[in-house]
Amino acid sequence: MQVYLVGGAVRDDLLGLEVKDRDWVVVGATPAEMQANGFKQVGADFPVFLHPHTREEYALARTERKQGRGYHGFTVYSAPDVTLEQDLRRRDLTINAMAKTESGQLVDPFHGLSDLKNRTLRHVSDAFAEDPLRILRTARFAARFRPLEFNVCDQTMALMKTMVDTGEVDHLVPERVWQELQRALHETVPEAFFDVLRDCGALDVLIPEIAPSGTFSMAMDALRRIHKQADATTAEHFSALLSPLGESAAVARAKALKAPNDCQNLAQLVTAFVPQVGNIDPQRPKAETLLDLLDQADVWRRPERFSQLLRVLGCAPTTEPGTLALLRAAAEAATGVAPKDLIAQGYSGKALGSAIRDERRKRIDDTVAHPHD
Repeated sequence: MQVYLVGGAVRDDLLGLEVKDRDWVVVGATPAEMQANGFKQVGADFPVFLHPHTREEYALARTERKQGRGYHGFTVYSAPDVTLEQDLRRRDLTINAMAKTESGQLVDPFHGLSDLKNRTLRHVSDAFAEDPLRILRTARFAARFRPLEFNVCDQTMALMKTMVDTGEVDHLVPERVWQELQRALHETVPEAFFDVLRDCGALDVLIPEIAPSGTFSMAMDALRRIHKQADATTAEHFSALLSPLGESAAVARAKALKAPNDCQNLAQLVTAFVPQVGNIDPQRPKAETLLDLLDQADVWRRPERFSQLLRVLGCAPTTEPGTLALLRAAAEAATGVAPKDLIAQGYSGKALGSAIRDERRKRIDDTVAHPHD
């Protein structure tokens, strides 16, 4: 039984980056031997085990063979006769296909170290073309390592274009696309992810609405701006990405990607607000219009989401900062209305609702509207 550190841990260590997760490959062992040594099996599709003390993952060396279309069309073979090189060959990129022995010696059959030094993202073998998810992973690594000036090599880009042309990308399931997209939105330079997808043609399949050059430019600008805010959520990133779209197009794409509800809801709100906010005259704002927008955003019950909305709108290239300041001031003024005070004055039922709205409108008018100008 031989144990090797593999993949991202080797790559990141060679780059001088912090190693967060360590994965291991075991050559020459059977599941029974692993269990006899105290390892707990967790992999359903292929033998993966948790170390009894470190809880790190140890996978038996395996090969994969293409059987159908898409991400799931593989059969896996794992046995003691599978070599380390065979296991590494099935990996996506050469920089992820290196290993280290327990004594620290580098095993690099596909020249990953050379590609690391040359800042190159290169596929290990033609088997790359068998899994369309690898296009997304390659794009995500481009986003992660853009500050280090990594680029996808010409041969790999050509291969990815061929995969798009043959329809392989069409077979990706939305859940897997969303998983990679969500991770990409939080990578170091997320717009690089979309640059790669656009260059190979996959963006036209996965998110065609943002593919046109003008829309793409606005989407990347909004994404770049929201990403600069350290605590920006996935929903905010995703909504910024879709912010140049019309509401119906954004809603349809968010549903097609099976984005979580918070992402879908915020994207819908952002794209509904962009044109409406653009119609506000910051010099002569109408209190009624501002109140209608606050009602639409449900700021009374969802103040945190309203804050997210304003942050994303602030990143949309077409939004005027002065208009957002008006909305923010209107919300602060209107949320100060206390229904219990009006109840104490004798209001109830529909009359109470009207009184609350009238008081909110009055406070907004006093704060931000200037009809006398």
